[in-house]
Amino acid sequence: MQSVIDVNLPQNRYEIAIAPGSLDNLGNWMNGKESKPLHLGEKVLVVSNPAIFKRYGERTIASLTNAGFEVFSVNLAAGEQYKTLNSIQKIYNAALENRLERSSTIVALGGGVIGDMAGFAAATWLRGINFVQVPTSLLAMVDASIGGKTGVNHPKGKNLIGAFYQPKLVLIDPQVLKTLPPREFRAGIAEVIKYGVIWDADLFTKLEGCERLDQLRYLSEEMLQAILTHSCQAKAIVVGKDEKESGLRALLNYGHTIGHAVESLTGYKVVNHGEAVAIGMVAAGQIAVDLRMWTKEATERQNELIQKAGLPKKLPVGLSIDEIIDCLQTDKKVKSGKVRFVLPRRIGDATVTDQVPPEVLRQVLLQMQ
Repeated sequence: MQSVIDVNLPQNRYEIAIAPGSLDNLGNWMNGKESKPLHLGEKVLVVSNPAIFKRYGERTIASLTNAGFEVFSVNLAAGEQYKTLNSIQKIYNAALENRLERSSTIVALGGGVIGDMAGFAAATWLRGINFVQVPTSLLAMVDASIGGKTGVNHPKGKNLIGAFYQPKLVLIDPQVLKTLPPREFRAGIAEVIKYGVIWDADLFTKLEGCERLDQLRYLSEEMLQAILTHSCQAKAIVVGKDEKESGLRALLNYGHTIGHAVESLTGYKVVNHGEAVAIGMVAAGQIAVDLRMWTKEATERQNELIQKAGLPKKLPVGLSIDEIIDCLQTDKKVKSGKVRFVLPRRIGDATVTDQVPPEVLRQVLLQMQ
């Protein structure tokens, strides 16, 4: 059971391979024995965090070494609060110490935080070296590892420092999800629900057919493969049409506008990214209902999936509505001083608008306290 999805970009075409057991074959995927040649140099720097590296680092390095690569590694502290320029400096130090060249490759072994930082380091070291994504969390598999968004947080906002930089390959081994903590699995399901709402009504229906979405063990291997394939295909299609978010790609930010504000205002310590996105989707859905853009029944179907996934539907206790509204003004998606929201029109279809009246936004947020 293997899927290979093309991300068709004019200058940076690459593959997303979804293949159970593929982690032990990473080296052959990178040297072209399993797929098309990537023309990578000999030196590889594996970027990970201590917990992931302890679990999968030895296998990753063995696979790369056996395929003829010279391998080095660096571990960064886990957590969104460590997604900073200080962490990037540690990657630069390792790159310098091990004399990485322009033909060398950085491999991101971890979740979205590791992928974002490793990608940004790859984009900026020697003005750009090769980059391969090996996501180990569901959220990274279906979202963060695809599309080339890399970067770090600024104390005043999420992902304000970054670059678009595409990987040479995304290799997804679903089997590594067996060791993923349930809370992190639920965070990934939030992004899967997002794809169902904005793009893929068939995926949404498949999710509705699942009895539970809050833990991996309730999903069959076939269902997991379907979730991964549908989600990756959706993102690949959108990114292929709009690499740098000049239009269509903005749809992928569904739930993220308010979600990022919630993450930032709670110091990335109270809710994780997926939980914040779930809160943001509940808010966006209700805004769309209040603006008569989609139906109450549709938002209830969405919210039932969010509940089935064990994700929050209310704002964290003590969060100020005024602070959220102020924080929205620093969002990357603000244009001409207006906050742009992604709002659903029907299951599988959404649009971007900056015509959300302040009183509607405030009333929805008050209802979510």
